Amino acid sequence: MHWTLDQLEAFVTAVRLGSFSAAARHLGKAQSRVSTAIANLEADLGFALFDRSARLPVLNQAGLDLFKEAEAVLMQCQRLQSRANSLNSGEEVSLTVAMDEAVPIIAFESLFERLAQQFPLLKLAIINGSQDDIAQWVSAKRAEIGILFHQKPLPESLDFTSISSFKQILICSPHHPLAQHPAPSIEELNRHRQLVIRDRIGNTQSQAISTSHWHIDSYYYIMGLAIRGVGWALVPEHVVNTPWYMNELVELSTEHIPNPLVVEMGIVQRRDQSKGPIVRWLYNETASLF
Repeated sequence: MHWTLDQLEAFVTAVRLGSFSAAARHLGKAQSRVSTAIANLEADLGFALFDRSARLPVLNQAGLDLFKEAEAVLMQCQRLQSRANSLNSGEEVSLTVAMDEAVPIIAFESLFERLAQQFPLLKLAIINGSQDDIAQWVSAKRAEIGILFHQKPLPESLDFTSISSFKQILICSPHHPLAQHPAPSIEELNRHRQLVIRDRIGNTQSQAISTSHWHIDSYYYIMGLAIRGVGWALVPEHVVNTPWYMNELVELSTEHIPNPLVVEMGIVQRRDQSKGPIVRWLYNETASLF
């Protein structure tokens, strides 16, 4: 192989712009240099790329076949150079974010859309879990950062930065017996099954109030079961207020529940891990989400 990237660039630019002279102007070179580069490419390949019998060279079939391949080579070279620039600047090549599935969906979809636009070469992985899962994954370096609801102490190895806080709402189906008690007492709640959030590594995420309870690792599955009258639950307000559940549930008073019903959401990262440009960008953007 004797052809060069300069030759491919001259060829691809000439095809895109329709003439050797337009390619020369675009590349800031003399037309003779562009013509020579393309002629040398043809000589190195062993076949002509243009039909030169007309006033302006026109791509022949071989040129058409090679054009897409040449474009792909140049695009890959651009990606390689961009990746090298990222590494040289300290920008993360890949990033794993561990998230609680119950975070406000629309806000974080918008965040990741902006992330894709800002850092198009980033390789992103998103994994879901509850507080203990996320804390364990970040501690074990399976994820660089975690976004979680802070409901109990975190490992000493992690730093927590608050983003926002949400009330927990007491809900049940309109057909559930508790729907007849707008402000149920602990005794009344204890007579019925509670649906309690649980993490994926086997620990209970929230303390159950009712002695009769089920552990479930998804707030959205809890909501679905609550709609069917399987039990009552305490769920973050933004989950309850999603359009999917409109008019499907009854909100009850929590005045008789003694424990704090505000859950804090934030970012966790290992204390021994520095923040690259992308992680710093995420911290700045999440601070203004709510």
